[in-house]
Amino acid sequence: MLLMELMSTEKSVETIEKPYQDNTALRLSDTRKTRLTFEQLSKLRKLADIKAIEYQESIKEIRRQFAPAPAAE
Repeated sequence: MLLMELMSTEKSVETIEKPYQDNTALRLSDTRKTRLTFEQLSKLRKLADIKAIEYQESIKEIRRQFAPAPAAE
Protein backbone atom coordinates (compact mmCIF):
# COMPACT_ATOMS: atom_id res chain seq x y z
CA MET A 1 0.00 0.00 0.00
CA LEU A 2 1.32 3.37 -0.93
CA LEU A 3 1.67 6.23 1.50
CA MET A 4 -0.58 8.41 -0.62
CA GLU A 5 -3.34 5.79 -0.42
CA LEU A 6 -3.23 5.99 3.35
CA MET A 7 -3.43 9.76 3.30
CA SER A 8 -6.21 10.04 0.75
CA THR A 9 -9.70 10.66 2.07
CA GLU A 10 -11.31 8.71 -0.77
CA LYS A 11 -10.72 5.35 0.86
CA SER A 12 -12.50 4.48 4.04
CA VAL A 13 -11.07 2.25 6.73
CA GLU A 14 -13.18 -0.71 5.55
CA THR A 15 -11.66 -0.75 2.07
CA ILE A 16 -8.07 -1.00 3.27
CA GLU A 17 -7.06 -4.60 2.90
CA LYS A 18 -5.82 -6.46 5.95
CA PRO A 19 -3.19 -9.15 5.43
CA TYR A 20 -5.05 -11.74 7.51
CA GLN A 21 -8.10 -11.34 5.27
CA ASP A 22 -6.11 -12.12 2.15
CA ASN A 23 -7.58 -15.35 0.81
CA THR A 24 -5.61 -15.58 -2.42
CA ALA A 25 -4.32 -19.02 -3.35
CA LEU A 26 -0.66 -19.69 -2.72
CA ARG A 27 1.54 -20.38 -5.70
CA LEU A 28 4.60 -22.56 -5.97
CA SER A 29 6.77 -19.44 -6.23
CA ASP A 30 5.54 -18.14 -2.84
CA THR A 31 8.38 -18.95 -0.49
CA ARG A 32 7.37 -16.95 2.58
CA LYS A 33 5.69 -18.75 5.42
CA THR A 34 2.33 -17.34 6.42
CA ARG A 35 1.90 -16.20 10.00
CA LEU A 36 -1.18 -16.89 12.05
CA THR A 37 -2.72 -14.02 13.95
CA PHE A 38 -3.88 -14.27 17.54
CA GLU A 39 -7.45 -14.14 16.25
CA GLN A 40 -6.85 -17.14 14.00
CA LEU A 41 -5.10 -19.04 16.79
CA SER A 42 -8.00 -18.32 19.11
CA LYS A 43 -10.50 -19.65 16.55
CA LEU A 44 -8.42 -22.80 16.05
CA ARG A 45 -8.23 -23.38 19.81
CA LYS A 46 -11.98 -22.94 20.22
CA LEU A 47 -12.68 -25.32 17.34
CA ALA A 48 -10.34 -27.91 18.83
CA ASP A 49 -12.10 -27.58 22.20
CA ILE A 50 -15.53 -27.98 20.60
CA LYS A 51 -14.36 -30.99 18.62
CA ALA A 52 -12.97 -32.66 21.75
CA ILE A 53 -16.23 -32.08 23.65
CA GLU A 54 -18.30 -33.47 20.77
CA TYR A 55 -16.03 -36.52 20.59
CA GLN A 56 -16.43 -37.20 24.32
CA GLU A 57 -20.23 -36.88 24.00
CA SER A 58 -20.28 -39.31 21.08
CA ILE A 59 -18.18 -41.80 23.06
CA LYS A 60 -20.64 -41.58 25.98
CA GLU A 61 -23.54 -42.20 23.60
CA ILE A 62 -21.81 -45.20 22.00
CA ARG A 63 -21.03 -46.68 25.41
CA ARG A 64 -24.66 -46.22 26.44
CA GLN A 65 -25.89 -47.89 23.25
CA PHE A 66 -23.60 -50.90 23.51
CA ALA A 67 -23.71 -51.35 27.27
CA PRO A 68 -25.00 -54.71 28.47
CA ALA A 69 -28.66 -54.74 29.31
CA PRO A 70 -29.43 -54.27 32.98
CA ALA A 71 -30.24 -57.51 34.79
CA ALA A 72 -33.95 -58.06 35.23
CA GLU A 73 -34.80 -58.94 38.84
